[in-house]
Amino acid sequence: MPVYYGIRLKLHPQVYEPAEDTFLLAENLAVRGGDRALDVGTGTGLIALLMAKKASFVLGVDINPLAVELAGENARINGIKNVEFRLSDLFERVEGKFDVVTFNAPYLPGEPEEPIDLALVGGETGREVLDRFIQEVPEYLKPGGTVQIVQSSITGVEETLRMLKKAGLTGKIAARRHVFFEDIVLINAKPSDCV
Repeated sequence: MPVYYGIRLKLHPQVYEPAEDTFLLAENLAVRGGDRALDVGTGTGLIALLMAKKASFVLGVDINPLAVELAGENARINGIKNVEFRLSDLFERVEGKFDVVTFNAPYLPGEPEEPIDLALVGGETGREVLDRFIQEVPEYLKPGGTVQIVQSSITGVEETLRMLKKAGLTGKIAARRHVFFEDIVLINAKPSDCV
C-alpha cells in the first residue's frame, strides 16, 4: 500500500491516483488549525485527509461513487475521523461555508466515458467543470476564506484568473510545476474585499 505524505492509500484503477498535480496542492495547502475545509473532486481522499490533520472538519466530495467509497476506506485505514465523504457533482450536495475549498480541476476536452475520466475530462473545451466551480464557489466560502485551484496551463490560467475576478475573487499563482508538455499551476483566490 503506497504512502503519500504519511497517509497510507488504497488505490483503484477507476479513481485518479495522486500525481504531480495532487502533490503540488498537498505541498501548498492553505488550511490552518481549526478550519472547516472542503475538497471538491476528492479522488482517493488524499488532500482531504491531509487537511484533516489541521482542520476541525473536512468534507470531501466527488462525482465518482468509486472515489467516495475509496476515500472513506482510506480515512478508516488511517484512523482519521474528522472527515466525511459524499457523492456530489461539485456543490450539489454541499451546505455551509468553509475556510478553505480545494479543487484539482479536470481539464482535458471531451466527454467522460468511464468513472476515471470524470477526474480528467472537463467538458467540450476542457473548462466547463472549472468554470462552473468558479461561479458557484463564492457561496461556500467564509469571509476571508481561500479557494485553491490546481489546473493545467493547457486550459488557460489567465482565463481562470479572469473568471475568478468576475466571481468577486482575487486570484494569484501560488505555485507552479513543469510536467512534460504543460505547467501545473496552483491558484489561490480570496474574496476581493478581503485582499
